[in-house]
Amino acid sequence: MTITDVDGLLPDPWDLLAGTDWASLEHACGSAAGTPALLAGLLADDAGTQARALRHLDDPVHHQNTLYSATVSAAAYVAAILRDPRTDTPVVDRDGRALALRAALLNWVESVATEVGSEAEAHMARVGLCLEEHPESVQVRALRPGLFQAVTAFLHAPDPAVQEAAIAAAVPLLDAPELVQQRALLTPLVRDVLLSSDNRSYRFIAGRALKSCGEDRFAA
Repeated sequence: MTITDVDGLLPDPWDLLAGTDWASLEHACGSAAGTPALLAGLLADDAGTQARALRHLDDPVHHQNTLYSATVSAAAYVAAILRDPRTDTPVVDRDGRALALRAALLNWVESVATEVGSEAEAHMARVGLCLEEHPESVQVRALRPGLFQAVTAFLHAPDPAVQEAAIAAAVPLLDAPELVQQRALLTPLVRDVLLSSDNRSYRFIAGRALKSCGEDRFAA
């Protein structure tokens, strides 16, 4: 199996926006009824509208790295639009960095995926909580194959920022049992690209992944 063999897992983004009962979903500020209009702005013709949509993803949809019911559908939508050429638009992310919108969206996917990974589960267990008791976490976990399909399309992107963001996003997704067979394929990229990144956060992701359990963590 190659890394792109997981097909047919992503929804049509416009069907998702129109077919989801967003008013029944919540984010940090309550009802997500206004979220689909803002998410559509990610593919707007002007960078300002795209930047506002990106800010909405960060807060309130994924406020302080929290998963809400709206985060799940938003993650599916983000994954479904990553290939759209309009995500090549340069934007400024929440850390003040100028980069392609696609890279910023990949960073957002990485943050969402991290919240349902093995380390997050272990942390919750230490404080007496169970990740599986949280519906949003269970739903994001179910999305991981589709998210993986989306982000791995950019593992060799010509834009270094996009490539690094894609590798970083793939790392926490590999905690999914159904993606075990893909782990060995990521090892060279994690080691040779992400670990030498100028981005400290990416180096931390790579170092933790390779050092905590060694490269066996990614071995089939």
